[in-house]
Amino acid sequence: MSDFTILVLDGALDTSVGATLDLLGAARTLSARAKTPAPRWRLVSPDGGDVKLKSGLVAQTQKLGPHRQADPSLWIVPGIGLESESAVMALPSQRGAQAAMDALSSHQARGGRMAISCSSVFLPAFAGLLSGRQVTTCWWLAPLMQRHFPDVKVDAARMVVADGNLVTAGAAFAQIDLMLHVLRSEYGPKLADLVARHMLIDAREAQAAYVIPEVLASGDALVGRIIARAEKALPDIPSVAALASAFGISERTLSRHVRRATGKSTKALLQSVRLRKARHLLAQSRMPVEDIAAQVGYGDATALRRLMRKVTGASPRQFRPGP
Repeated sequence: MSDFTILVLDGALDTSVGATLDLLGAARTLSARAKTPAPRWRLVSPDGGDVKLKSGLVAQTQKLGPHRQADPSLWIVPGIGLESESAVMALPSQRGAQAAMDALSSHQARGGRMAISCSSVFLPAFAGLLSGRQVTTCWWLAPLMQRHFPDVKVDAARMVVADGNLVTAGAAFAQIDLMLHVLRSEYGPKLADLVARHMLIDAREAQAAYVIPEVLASGDALVGRIIARAEKALPDIPSVAALASAFGISERTLSRHVRRATGKSTKALLQSVRLRKARHLLAQSRMPVEDIAAQVGYGDATALRRLMRKVTGASPRQFRPGP
């Protein structure tokens, strides 16, 4: 009996599959020291046999069997290498995707547990399994998820989101954070912490630190103009009311449009512009934090530190380059 079932589809990210196997392997090696059972796992795919990953590596898998009874193993679905919104929307037609969606549906119906990352979070979304659930996905796909599945609660700022028997994680390397969460939940903090130290993994709670505002715009002309105006106006970014007036629409209409296009509030979008500028100044200069705060529109360094800690889970010092 396996503790984990790793469901791999064609085009899965090599890093996502590799991180899953590497962390489970490290956990097995360190389990005796943590005084926990050694994890067991199996790799499966809809057709079985060799599955070609995104960069050309091959994973050897068992064929995903019929779903006649409950499976107590936790199902892990690594991210798939989908590089555009159109590729994501075409996911249900990808080889093996429908079989995977059916299997996930059956597994959930029998009370099964799932841990899914990156673009693979769209698999249960297309299968209708996420209604009313709180999830995350890779941040640049969060607006797409929110637009096409408005009944799903998308929290793109967080690296890992747990909602009952479902755990989701953000962009590709968030698979590491997902696996640490899984190890902590299944075996306790001692084993998870041993694995993190053994593999030199720093604690990360948010993917908001990596958001690029222009990518969030995703070709939306109005959002692109808001971002450009905000960047040009720094440190005195216009208020939401002033932006709405400038574009000849109501605040409510502006807010609805931004939320639909980006999955964020207008205030959060403007904060991402401030944070990106602050991160650039922290990384590219030795300017005091107080001066950087002033350049991005905050009255004191405390306000900037508080915002960075809230949104990114890190302090300004952590964005400074090494000596």
